[in-house]
Parts: sequence; structure tokens; C-alpha cells
Amino acid sequence: MDSATARDRALDAAEELFYGRGIQSVGMDDIRAASGVSLKRLYQLFPAKEQLVVAYLERRDERWRGRLAAQVERTEDPPERILAVFDWLEGWFGEDGFRGCAWINSYGELGATSQPVTAQVEAHKAAFRDYLAALVADAGLPGALAGQLFLLAEGAMVTAGITRSTEPARVARDAAGVLLSATPR
Repeated sequence: MDSATARDRALDAAEELFYGRGIQSVGMDDIRAASGVSLKRLYQLFPAKEQLVVAYLERRDERWRGRLAAQVERTEDPPERILAVFDWLEGWFGEDGFRGCAWINSYGELGATSQPVTAQVEAHKAAFRDYLAALVADAGLPGALAGQLFLLAEGAMVTAGITRSTEPARVARDAAGVLLSATPR
């Protein structure tokens, strides 16, 4: 198995196990068993578990933001594109195996002890906030609205992760709609 294939298999296994069971409850031997990549090869690719966690979060970030943008781009009206973010969140919250936000979960497990994991979490959240800010700017709305929308979305993610419900996305969408209609352009 070439390095790229072994890396992909290890990351696939890490994503499934870390997101499904939690990072601290999964050992490198679990990743080996799930991926079919030998422990020796796994440690050649990722000399420390922390490096595997960072790679998992990086790859998940690309996929997550790509899926979000693909759905939002289907909407043409700029203010409606903002609301489409919350529609996407509702769909994500309803997916089989949804366990909340991987970055919030990772920060909760490792934020106090792993600067590289914290950096990945901060980068993901900053990119999401910047994405919302770009949507707000495209809609000709005041920049401060981006922070408010960010907090609505983040609160919905935390609540959905705890309740295993899609309702937080609908409630946050309704609140975002109120903010949009109350904000002068």
C-alpha cells in the first residue's frame, strides 16, 4: 500500500473513531485495526497521535466548509444565502451519527493540553466566522452582524450535539431572520 493510500485509510478510520467515540478513548491500535494500516506504517505517517488528530481536523475542515459553501452557493439572493447556512446546519444535525461539532468536541477533550489541536480549532472557527462575514458583506449588511450570526450558529451546534435534535438550527435560523430584517442596509 502506498503512502497516500495508507494515509487516507488511517484518516478515514481516525475520523470515524475520533468523531464517533471521542479522541481520548481511541488508541493508535484501534486506528490500526480499523484502517488495516500496520502500526509501524501508522507511526511512520503520524509519529504521535496528536499529529493524527490535527490531520483529521484539517481534512474534516476542508470537507465541512466545502459542503457548507456548496449548499449556500445554490442560493442566489445574498440575504437568503445567510439563512441557507442555517438550513445546511439543520441537514448536518440530522445526519446519521451526528455527534456535535468535531472542533468543539476536540477542544473539550484536548484544548487544555494540546496547542496544535487548539490551533486547528481556532483556525476552523475563524474560517467559519470569516465565511459568515463575507456573506454579510455580500448582502450589504453591517459587519457586526457576522459575529451575531456566528454565535447563533455555534450555539445551535453545541445544543444540537447535546440534544441530538435538528431543532436548534431552525431556532437559530428564525433568530437570524429577525436580525436580518431588523438590520438597516
